[in-house]
Formats: sequence, C-alpha cells, structure tokens
Amino acid sequence: MAGSNRDKLIEMIALWYTEAGKYKVLPIDSRLTLRLDDPRPQITKDRKKYIYYPGTSVVPGKVAANVLNRPHSITAHVEIPKGGAEGVVVSHGGKPGGYSLYIKDKKLHYAYNYVGSKHFLISSTKEVPEGAIELRFEFEPTAKPDVIKGKGTPGRGQLYINGKLVGEENLPVTIPLDIGITEGLECGRDSGSGVTAE
Repeated sequence: MAGSNRDKLIEMIALWYTEAGKYKVLPIDSRLTLRLDDPRPQITKDRKKYIYYPGTSVVPGKVAANVLNRPHSITAHVEIPKGGAEGVVVSHGGKPGGYSLYIKDKKLHYAYNYVGSKHFLISSTKEVPEGAIELRFEFEPTAKPDVIKGKGTPGRGQLYINGKLVGEENLPVTIPLDIGITEGLECGRDSGSGVTAE
C-alpha cells in the first residue's frame, strides 16, 4: 500500500500518532528491561535508613530498601540464646535471585544469588556468640555496573560481628535491575523459594 497509495499511508501514520498522543503512550521507549532501572515516582521522600522487624509481613521488592548498584549495609540486633541459634536474619528475593543473611553451624553467612545462575557465599571465620549482639553485612562497589550486559556492580562484601570483621569476599557480579520480582524482603525468615539451598 505504501507504494501504490502514499496519501493513505501518510493519513494512517498521522492517525496513529494522534491516537498515541490522545492515550498518552508517547514517547515510545524501546529500552525494554532497561526501563526497570528508571526511578519511579514515590509517595514518600527518599530515605537512607530502613528498619524491619521479625514476624511482620513480606515487604514487596519495589518498596523495600533498594541495595542494587550502591554501597549499603545491613545491621541486625539479635539475641542469641544459650547453645546458639540458626536461621535467616534477613532475606530479599528467592530462587530467581536475591540475598540472605543467616546463621548456620554457629557461623554468620551471607549468600548472594545472581539471577539464579551464580551463587556466592561469604562465611564468618568466628562463631556467633551468645547474648545480645550486632551482626552486620557491608557492600562496597569496586566498579560500575554493566546493565546492558545484565551485570550489576561488582563489589566487596564484608561480615561483622559486634563491629569486628569476621569474613570478606569479592562479589564479581550482582543483580543489575530488580531483586524479588515475585518475592520481597523478609526479616527473620525466608518463607518463599529460598535464596540459597543452605
């Protein structure tokens, strides 16, 4: 039709743009999944600190603390009973990708699941003591993310018990755009598909 009826083609193109403008679909953005990284309007002001409590509902991924491609720390104040404790301190995401800070075999662990294809584990060299203690994970980026290639920022992960460094490893790649598409953040458990088989 473009070759034999040019006027009709121009009319149809103009009609398409008129309707697209009328229903607010412009501008057309062909970046597909890269749009997931665009900031979304928020009803609250930006925060530097989030506080979560055990026993509460799952926090949807879109409103949980965004730790992707930025330095961050997770600090937990816990009470370890006599004889020790095991379990998840905090988890965000699930089998398709995410992270979990947990205690197992009296050691503190941080498991990172890169989009279900690579798993990284940082474990403490010291046992988690009994009593009221502070557990902390820190992440410091070491390079820029390569979102186009599906790679978030690499960085250095460190574990602390009562302010003392007890474990560290490099995370060569992290999730670039979205943790927990189907599973959110949980404090004190990981009730969905586990971030790690541990």
